[in-house]
Amino acid sequence: MKKVFVLVEHRRGKIRDITFELLSGAAAAGPELNGRVTAVLLGAEVDPFIEQLKPWADEILAVDDSRLKHFNADAYQQVMADLIKDHQPVLTLIPQSGFGMDLAPSLAVQLNLPLTTDCFEIRIENGTLTALRQMYGGKVNAWIRFAEAPGHILTMRSSSFQAEETGKKADVIKVDSPLTEEIACRRFVDYIEAAVGDVDITQAEIVIGIGRGVKEKENMPVIEALAEAVGAVLACSRPVVDAGWLPKERQVGSSGKSIKPKLYIALGISGSFQHTAGLKGADTVVAVNKDCNAPIFGVADYGIVDDLFKIVPVLSEKIKALKG
Repeated sequence: MKKVFVLVEHRRGKIRDITFELLSGAAAAGPELNGRVTAVLLGAEVDPFIEQLKPWADEILAVDDSRLKHFNADAYQQVMADLIKDHQPVLTLIPQSGFGMDLAPSLAVQLNLPLTTDCFEIRIENGTLTALRQMYGGKVNAWIRFAEAPGHILTMRSSSFQAEETGKKADVIKVDSPLTEEIACRRFVDYIEAAVGDVDITQAEIVIGIGRGVKEKENMPVIEALAEAVGAVLACSRPVVDAGWLPKERQVGSSGKSIKPKLYIALGISGSFQHTAGLKGADTVVAVNKDCNAPIFGVADYGIVDDLFKIVPVLSEKIKALKG
C-alpha cells in the first residue's frame, strides 16, 4: 500500500500542534491517494512521542538517535532521504515553519522530487494531487497541479487542517539510524525564543483584530478598553502594521501569522483574502464593519453592520457590567 508521510515537528520535549493538524489532513487525503498515514518521527528517547502519536496515524516510523534530539537540517535531510527512498511515499507533508523551510528545499533537490511551499489546502481530483497556495505577494490564489512524479513534497501552513484525533492505533516501526559520524556542517547550541512583545497571538484564546476602520492611532484606547473587558489580545491586518500602530508580530494573514482562537473579533477590517487566510483555525468570528458588502462578513459567524465607534464602547460597558 502507498504511504503519505507526515514529518513530526517537536521542540523541547513537546510535539508541535501543526504535526497533529497535518496528520489529520493526511488522514483525509490518504484514502483518495490509497495511502497509509505514516508519522515520521526523528529524535532521541522518542518513546513518549510514539505514545502520543499512536491515535493519529496508521504507522509510525521512528528513528532514535541522540544526534537527532534537536533539529538539524543536515542530519534530518540524511535520515529523511533514506526513508523516502526506502518507502517511496506518494506525498510528504512538512510543516511550513523555520524547521520545515530549512529542510524541505534541500531534501527535494537531493531526491529530485517536486516541492511546493506555503500551501494551505490540498485536494485530490480523479487521483491527481493539487495544492492551494498564494502567489505574487498574496494577490493571487493558485491551484498547483503536479506533473507525474514518484512522490511530492509539500510544506503546509499552520491551521491548514483542523486537528482531529482519528482513533487509529498505529503500528510502530523502529528504524536504525543511518547517520554517520560526520553528519552536519552545523550543530545545535541553544534555543533562544524570539521576542514577540508581551503576547503571542498564535496562542491566544480571544483575539481582537483591527484594520483601517480604526482610522487613526489616537482611537486605539477605545479598542484597548474592549480588549481589557473581554480578556483579549490585539492583532491587526497589514495596513495597521504599515501605519506603525502595532508591530509586525501582531499581523494576521498570509504575510503575518495564522491564529486559532476560540473567538476572533474583527473591527474595521474589510476582510481581504490575505487577512482571512490567517483565520482558518478560528472557532468563532465576529465582525463589525459599516460596509455591509465587506468580505469579512463572508467568513464571520456573527456580523454587525454599523460604525465600530458606536458599537465598541457600548459592548465594553455591557461586558464590564456583566462581570460586575
